[in-house]
Amino acid sequence: MAIIVNIDVMLARRKMSSGELAEKMGITPANLSILKNGKAKALRITTLDALCRCLECQPGDLLEFSPDEGS
Repeated sequence: MAIIVNIDVMLARRKMSSGELAEKMGITPANLSILKNGKAKALRITTLDALCRCLECQPGDLLEFSPDEGS
């Protein structure tokens, strides 16, 4: 997929664990893992909103488009 999800980058910048983020967002660690690994087929705006609120960042900090990845 041409969309790269940079949740790990923001977690490292915030010195936050995946488990802590999942708890703050109210989702399971397994669901967060699916998002982090780029395995999700869709991303709800409400989920993106929760990620941005918990990580205190902008959507563009989490999502990146790379046309080479989609080939």
